[in-house]
Amino acid sequence: MGDPRFLYALQLSFAPGDVGEIHDGENINIIRDAIVFYRPNKHWNIGFGQTKLPGNRQRVNSSGGLQLTDRSINNAKFTIDRDFGMQVHHLNEYLDKFSYNFKTAITMGEGRNSTEDPDNGLAYTGKIELFPLGAFTKDGTYFEGDIVREKTPKVMFSGAYQYNDKARRTQGQLGDDLFEKRDMQSLLLDGMFKYNGWAAMVAYMQRTADDAITVNPDDDTETKFVYAGSGMDYQLSYIFPSNYEFIGRFSTQKMDDQVQMLAPDTKQYSFGVTKYIWEHTFKAQAEVTFDELSYFDGSSKNNWYVRFQVEIGI
Repeated sequence: MGDPRFLYALQLSFAPGDVGEIHDGENINIIRDAIVFYRPNKHWNIGFGQTKLPGNRQRVNSSGGLQLTDRSINNAKFTIDRDFGMQVHHLNEYLDKFSYNFKTAITMGEGRNSTEDPDNGLAYTGKIELFPLGAFTKDGTYFEGDIVREKTPKVMFSGAYQYNDKARRTQGQLGDDLFEKRDMQSLLLDGMFKYNGWAAMVAYMQRTADDAITVNPDDDTETKFVYAGSGMDYQLSYIFPSNYEFIGRFSTQKMDDQVQMLAPDTKQYSFGVTKYIWEHTFKAQAEVTFDELSYFDGSSKNNWYVRFQVEIGI
């Protein structure tokens, strides 16, 4: 038997969206998580390896714990995602009284499975989580919706900040390579409420960078830019005793003044219905989503999405 103070996590993905384009001489991008945690006691976690950073709530949650078929437009653009390095967590969670967690990380800042030359800068991340009315039942902060039907109101507030020094990519740990490195700052704020089948979440995400636009030194007509801006997510749901759940989400996304000519402001409206067969492990989900894109020149574009999926997890 192994020492229970050591925890190991390994997650691989062979989906095209994770693997990306394969280049000769480079590693295939299949590793999502590969980390070892040392837990000397119930209050401390010390980890080394590659995994999710202590960022926004929706990214930290597994995709299997989502109420809708995908995360929000703001998570897609402003999350800090996965990275390689060291993390230290100080945990103080109790079901019946005020609780709090502190989480920190010092990582490479280049995202997962980076095989390029180092960018000579690190990413520094810090997060605080507060539970004024005590921790959620069954680690309820790690899945959306109140499927356990909390018997007393539960609330969480969290805030995370990251400084990514000399970042190479358009979204820090994600995106295409920039033509020049940029320092980036990310601010991620979350709130969550659950009680008797009702669940509400709100999130604010922001990325800033000085001189966000980079220019190809060999062709000054070609640019790449830091995805700088901010956004808000609002999500509300209720689960009936029959385990049918109705979910609504509204998201707004506003681009930084530096890049408004290059990317639209967006509003997104989503409505979903989920049937839980065995909690989040086995469920059927249907969703309708409407996007409004507003461009710098005054033009606009609308998109509709209709999705249905059945999820079977382990």
